[in-house]
Amino acid sequence: MIAVLGAGAFGTALAVALTANGPVTLWGRQIGWRGENPRLPGVTMPDAVTVTDDLPAALACDTILLALPAQALGAFLADQGAHLSGRALVSTAKGIDLTRLTGPSALIAAHVPEARVSVLTGPSFAADIARGLPTALTLAATDATLGAALQAGLSTPVLRLYRTTDVAGAELGGALKNVIAIAAGVVIGAGLGDSARAAIITRGFSEMTRLATHLGARPETLTGLSGLGDLVLTCTSDGSRNFRFGRAIGAAAPWDAAITVEGAATARALDRLALRDGLDLPIARMVARLAEGAVSVEKAMDALLARPLKEE
Repeated sequence: MIAVLGAGAFGTALAVALTANGPVTLWGRQIGWRGENPRLPGVTMPDAVTVTDDLPAALACDTILLALPAQALGAFLADQGAHLSGRALVSTAKGIDLTRLTGPSALIAAHVPEARVSVLTGPSFAADIARGLPTALTLAATDATLGAALQAGLSTPVLRLYRTTDVAGAELGGALKNVIAIAAGVVIGAGLGDSARAAIITRGFSEMTRLATHLGARPETLTGLSGLGDLVLTCTSDGSRNFRFGRAIGAAAPWDAAITVEGAATARALDRLALRDGLDLPIARMVARLAEGAVSVEKAMDALLARPLKEE
């Protein structure tokens, strides 16, 4: 039996998609809807999805997908870690924890050392998954046997999973691309043009690869679905909250603070990592300042363009 913890748009979409393989339990703290999640308009819950706020019932499942926001995951694990020991835990969060400056897999290992940990990530929008549109994702697990079992158990006729043992590369690709997507949105919102966006995506990918390999990732992982694939999707589509957030910054438009923007917190984490490890991450560090309102778009652009000329 599979449980999805987190009844936001992405968790709900995964629950809907995975009913192709059998019943699914979808847990949320406060389920204020029945039949249709307002975050996924037009998508009705299949009968095979049991929507509940009964956490012990969900935790009884053998395979648990953690579809919680990256910055909320640590607190949840601290509270519930004792009940998750021995389970196969699949993280779908795309972010870096601000407190520990680590990805979700390290958080899980710290709080639930006996858990079997994997990461599910890649280019995907909740609405596409929920509507059964073809989607390809990366399933990362250091234990190849676990990875193969989850790949078989979580793949569906339209949800195709590619397997890797590079957990660090997979989860860092998913986290870091959100920061670059904010930068791409700023460029478009400020009217700087598609050529400038292409430059931000390309130089941003260089930053992603530099940091990920510094933290132990294999560079080839960043060229796959969880890195380059996710980067292209989120930097070019209005379906990305991170891109829309950046566009609002660039256009000096209002933004609903209730909407979670994982890339904003991750940019702050990257700023701290850059200082700690002496890394050159100019785009990420500038996104952190833009997200906090500490610098104007004009000054951010001037600062990036004034950097010394160098070889690519």
